[in-house]
Amino acid sequence: MRSRKSSKPEQISLVFDAPGLVAGVDEAGRGPLAGPVVAAAVILDELKPIRGLKDSKVLTEKRREALFDEIRAKALCCSIAEASVDEIDTLNILHATMLAMRRAVEGLRLLPGKVLVDGNRLPVLRVPAEAIVKGDAKIKSISAASILAKVHRDRLCSVLDEAHPQYGFATHKGYPTPEHLAALRTHGACVVHRRSFAPVREALSLK
Repeated sequence: MRSRKSSKPEQISLVFDAPGLVAGVDEAGRGPLAGPVVAAAVILDELKPIRGLKDSKVLTEKRREALFDEIRAKALCCSIAEASVDEIDTLNILHATMLAMRRAVEGLRLLPGKVLVDGNRLPVLRVPAEAIVKGDAKIKSISAASILAKVHRDRLCSVLDEAHPQYGFATHKGYPTPEHLAALRTHGACVVHRRSFAPVREALSLK
């Protein structure tokens, strides 16, 4: 009988593009009047579970920030992508969102066997995909993607706020709050506003 020390170690398969590898995808920023729409794709590591994954909208900002770092550290891989304001105005927000999602999936360093997307629409992908309504509350990988997309976009809005402080992007994140609409009426639209959105068109017509 061979000793345990002298026996050949058993090799563990590391074929990461096997059919069992699943990526979750979600977006942030379809509703705002300014800034890009952001999408994220995440393949979680079952050996490194992350507690507290939920739809990003039900988490506090502090908790989202903490989970953002944990997801980046523990996931097998993740990818964050954008569609620009120009692409939103050219394609419309739905098609720009699908473009950002496709870019996020294609940015993964590992090829998933299947992609699960939050919502009821699917981007054009080279791998099998399924749309799941309220998936960000049901599927952990989609929850993780929603957190990455939300935190990334919120950070972008803080950068926009520094460049355009008169609009208050750091506070409302580009959404059509009364404060944002009032700033639009007073200052007009800036380069990061989505011209295809009605409140922005109205602000431009006033100027």
